[in-house]
Amino acid sequence: MAVEQEIDGLDLTVYWFPNTEDDFLLSLKRLAYRNAVEIYSISIRTDLCRPTPREQARELQEIRKWIEVAHKLGAGHIRIFGGDAPPGASLEQAADWAASVLGRAAEEAGKRGVILGLENHGGITAAAETMIGILQRVDSPWVGINLDTGNFLQDPYGQIEACAPYAVNVQVKTRVMAPGGKPVPADWGRILQTLATAGYKGYLALEYEGEEDPVTAVPRYLRELKALAARYGA
Repeated sequence: MAVEQEIDGLDLTVYWFPNTEDDFLLSLKRLAYRNAVEIYSISIRTDLCRPTPREQARELQEIRKWIEVAHKLGAGHIRIFGGDAPPGASLEQAADWAASVLGRAAEEAGKRGVILGLENHGGITAAAETMIGILQRVDSPWVGINLDTGNFLQDPYGQIEACAPYAVNVQVKTRVMAPGGKPVPADWGRILQTLATAGYKGYLALEYEGEEDPVTAVPRYLRELKALAARYGA
């Protein structure tokens, strides 16, 4: 499908892979290369809000595993989640723990030339302000924001604008949340204009979650996204 739709790259959610053995990963890499499709990013599950050194070390080890997978596939980016503050912990405490784990993970990722993108995915990353604060504490060129345009529950366009200068990957959804928590069609023109103004030059990954059959919906949305990207230079 990627070839048929003339897609440049794929952001793969790797926890759906059947395994992470070399036989699978390297054959996938070969297949992508032979079809001129770049595996530019992988998306993983993480929870950076680990309060104890032992838990933090375990989380870091899991991230290391996926850094090696990204390296083998030739992916330059990994999407990660911040997680939720544990019961009894404040947002500030959880953000400190997350920054600690993320900072050490960034050191490991940098050795492999892989960028870590912290996604706005609820929990401690529900607000742009907290995410940016974590990034500033980590202060690494190997960390940025994996900007999901559909995940902000309040003031989505304002928060997208705040995150845009830190974006290292953008996952574009067809909807945003309106006041009151109702999903409404996203203004892609406004979003891409915001990204262009912020100087974003990276990938736009369509992440489709609508009710229409993706076999018919995804090609149509891809055509629209490509046209807008060409218009705004994203």
